[in-house]
Amino acid sequence: MRVIGLTGSIACGKSAVATHLRSRGVPVLDADVIAREIVLPGSPALDELRDAFGDGIVASDGTLNRAALGAVVFGDEEQRRKLNAITHKRIWARAAERIAELDANGEVLGVWEAALLIENGVADMFRPLIVVACSREVQIERLMSRDRSTAPEAEARLAAQMASAEKVKSADYVIQNDGNLEALASQVDDVLGAICVECKIPRSRFGL
Repeated sequence: MRVIGLTGSIACGKSAVATHLRSRGVPVLDADVIAREIVLPGSPALDELRDAFGDGIVASDGTLNRAALGAVVFGDEEQRRKLNAITHKRIWARAAERIAELDANGEVLGVWEAALLIENGVADMFRPLIVVACSREVQIERLMSRDRSTAPEAEARLAAQMASAEKVKSADYVIQNDGNLEALASQVDDVLGAICVECKIPRSRFGL
């Protein structure tokens, strides 16, 4: 089974691409979903996080308070390394389990969807890599609409992350998502078809 990567900067449409790939029958593993699974109440990871960062990171209902944890690790490289040491190994272990299950079920292609795939230095583990991009103006418009933020707030969020243009440099395939969902779906189909050819998978497997 071949596992490829899908990433993109905030508000570029990575999730919309993942949704269309799923509609074509391509299994997509969402790193964010797995990251939430491993810290559910009662999990060893949540217990370790509480020991490392204090009771304040756990909400009254026993779930992880992500905002509180983010406030602790933001801008503190040592704390971030501590967090990663607890969570990353478990995320990869869970991902490996899911990939093995898909492989056993006869899947020939899977997608690892992760916002920080390039930043975390693992892009080469998931080739070919798809990067979803859009213009900065469109990003700001989408952020303002989605989060009801001001233009300066949206600009600040973008400034704190790797620029979309930088991510594109690491891509094998780029999906430029400045238009509507119909145009996006067409691009996704084109890229999926090209990847099928590259990986020697019949395009008909995904209805192309």
